Amino acid sequence: QVRPVESGGGLVQPGGSLRLSCAASGSISSITFMGWYRQAPGKQRESVAQINISGITSYADSVKGRFTISRDNVKRTVDLQMNSLKSEDTAVYYCRTYYSPGSDYWGQGTQVTVSS
Repeated sequence: QVRPVESGGGLVQPGGSLRLSCAASGSISSITFMGWYRQAPGKQRESVAQINISGITSYADSVKGRFTISRDNVKRTVDLQMNSLKSEDTAVYYCRTYYSPGSDYWGQGTQVTVSS
């Protein structure tokens, strides 16, 4: 498959942690960048974190210091470790694999719900 596949979503209490995983079909080192995006209820989809082909990471201000994006070239995954979760982190989280302007693929999404 070309499209990535997300896993790891679920229900967690505020202050808790979750780890999302995005599985790619081939070597992730060949992907220009991979990223995690989210769409909260009633809001537009937004970028959460990205990692490029050189391993350089970037984060949205709202998650910086709480979320960490990383890659595992052997497992062919990009993970998003989410700590100190807040209710406003509740959203469907999507993985994106970008190769070039004509090759840009998204996963189906995984639900993350932060609630007491």
